[in-house]
Amino acid sequence: MIDSMQKKIFLIIYIVVLGVLLTGCGAEQAMKKGDKFYALGEYFDASTQYRKAYSQTPTKERALRGQRALKLADCYRRINYTQKAIAAYNNAIRYKQEDSLTHLYLAQQLMKNGNYKEAAKEFQTFIDSTAFDSPLIQLARTGIRSARQAPQWRKEGSAYTVKRENFFNSRRADYSPMLNGDNNDMLFFTSTRNQAKGDELSGITGTKNGDIFFSQKDDKGKWQKPEVIDTELNSDGDEGACCFSPDGRTMYLTQCKTDPTYPRYANIATSQRSDAAWSKATELQLTRDTLSVYAHPAVSPDGQWLYFTSNMPGGMGGYDIWRVRLTTSGVGGVENVGAPVNTAGDEMFPTFRPNGDLYFSSNGHEGMGGLDIYIAHVVDGEMRNDSASHSSFLTPHSSFTIEHPGYPLNSQGDDFGMTFEGLLNKGFFSSNRGDGKGWDHIYSFYNPEIVQTVKGWVYEQDGYELPEALVYMVGNDGTNLKLSVKGDGSFTHEIKPGVDYVFLGTCKGFLNHQERLRVEPVEESQEYVLQFPLASITAPVLIDNIHYDFDKATLRPESAAALDKLVELLNENPNVTIELSAHADYRGSAEYNKRLSQRRAESVVKYLIDHGIASDRLTPVGYGKEKPKTIKRKLTEKYPFLKENDVLTEAFIKTLDEEQQETCNQLNRRTEFIVLRTTYGLNRLSEGGTNHQAPSE
Repeated sequence: MIDSMQKKIFLIIYIVVLGVLLTGCGAEQAMKKGDKFYALGEYFDASTQYRKAYSQTPTKERALRGQRALKLADCYRRINYTQKAIAAYNNAIRYKQEDSLTHLYLAQQLMKNGNYKEAAKEFQTFIDSTAFDSPLIQLARTGIRSARQAPQWRKEGSAYTVKRENFFNSRRADYSPMLNGDNNDMLFFTSTRNQAKGDELSGITGTKNGDIFFSQKDDKGKWQKPEVIDTELNSDGDEGACCFSPDGRTMYLTQCKTDPTYPRYANIATSQRSDAAWSKATELQLTRDTLSVYAHPAVSPDGQWLYFTSNMPGGMGGYDIWRVRLTTSGVGGVENVGAPVNTAGDEMFPTFRPNGDLYFSSNGHEGMGGLDIYIAHVVDGEMRNDSASHSSFLTPHSSFTIEHPGYPLNSQGDDFGMTFEGLLNKGFFSSNRGDGKGWDHIYSFYNPEIVQTVKGWVYEQDGYELPEALVYMVGNDGTNLKLSVKGDGSFTHEIKPGVDYVFLGTCKGFLNHQERLRVEPVEESQEYVLQFPLASITAPVLIDNIHYDFDKATLRPESAAALDKLVELLNENPNVTIELSAHADYRGSAEYNKRLSQRRAESVVKYLIDHGIASDRLTPVGYGKEKPKTIKRKLTEKYPFLKENDVLTEAFIKTLDEEQQETCNQLNRRTEFIVLRTTYGLNRLSEGGTNHQAPSE
């Protein structure tokens, strides 16, 4: 009986000891796996192993539990599991295993959780426990000020209104929205939703690798269901945080390739748009450093600079904002944007408002918790003009102020990734506010500040848009800019009240066109619209709405408006001479029509001379019915029965029905001009005569 009892006791002891040994062995195995994942930057997978090891560590092994809690906390911090990170850091402190940064990191997590009083205490504990001054001490002092200021920011609010846009959002992360398209009618963003490519889950986040998705407005202005970009642009790795060149045809994006045996460092890549498809991304090598992160690209409004985030050596803290010049032959050397933008903390997600203001996110400036959005306003006239492009940009040595736009644009969570809908202070951004798993979502924002803008359209007179055009913008406040136009021939720019502006539309092969604008103060946002119809140098240009008395050469009064515009055009282009031609339809004798059209051309020339145009710049010619009109493509939209390059000869017209014949006869009865020379007066200029403005050719 005793032997039987002893055997049972021995068996129980054996099982307990074996269980302890196996548990310890399992915990050690989990730690080894966790360390391997951590070394590769796969913090989600590492946290799973560290949590398993922590739970299997006996409570009496306090030091070991504290060490494992600290590693677990570090992973939770990196994957935005804020509340779990706070609990793990507190466990490490409870077991007296905190390291030199524990209280700083705990304070930052408490800020993200809105626990401002507790955060201030932890920042102070970090300061008190650090024996030497360092940039991190300054970061902690900024944190204390933030903890005191944040409740006041929340109480005061701001003019911003913010709305979560669930139409774009999923049950995973959706972030870094970026508008594109001539009318801002396409929204691109990164998402880890189930529709992303690939089947594996990321060891970094526990979700799918991010892909770039897009949504487009329909004809009624309604956003369509987001879709993944179904080209080689998206890979099995991570793609995200994209931006576009000013012409919208080059995408710059962050890309992180998959390698199961090597840490994954983000790089910046480019993709080109051909028709509606985006090409496979190609890495853009900014430096030869392969061990640093390059992410979050942003192109300056003038298209000459690429701003980005990096932790490369030579910065001021963790991640800094840098920039590099974009040229036709590649990229120039990298430059750190410097203080006061960069701090001892992290500065990330740069973006530009079209007016030149730099927006970025940071945890190193006074904020409400996590990453807050800040605005860098250039002051002291440092938003200077580049001598080559006449466009504005922020220089690393500019004087500028940093603005915190307050609540609700900023929150206790991470707020980042701005994009603007035109020049108004409205658009989209991303935030993980209120999400317990730290997933980001897309929000819209609007600030009803008064913004005055000018929108111009440059197009061929009697034709289509001119996407190669340039517009010079000069103001009596010192403004002197050269503006490129979009694919639809349009440009948009901010203007200031109380300023007189002159806009000169130019394009190679066309005469210049000038518009003037006086901007008055207003009480609400206003957009002025200007038209720049450019006359061809090489083809006849119709002078529309020229009317004569029946069977006479006398100009009717309603012709004055069109002829006055021609006077302006000739004054704006003082170096051109023109042939002024009048044409008739095929009816009547050739000799009679030619005499009548000659007198009509002379009537127009006399009007121009009477209004100050030199007679030796004008040659009147009456062609009668010798030169029937040739149809341009634009005219076929108004008259579908005609085709491009149709010539309205008598034989052609007589094949049409009666109504169409009359339309063609009206088109043939026209007044046109064609440029003969573009060097008028230049000889006198070289001999010391009057200075004339040469047209763009």
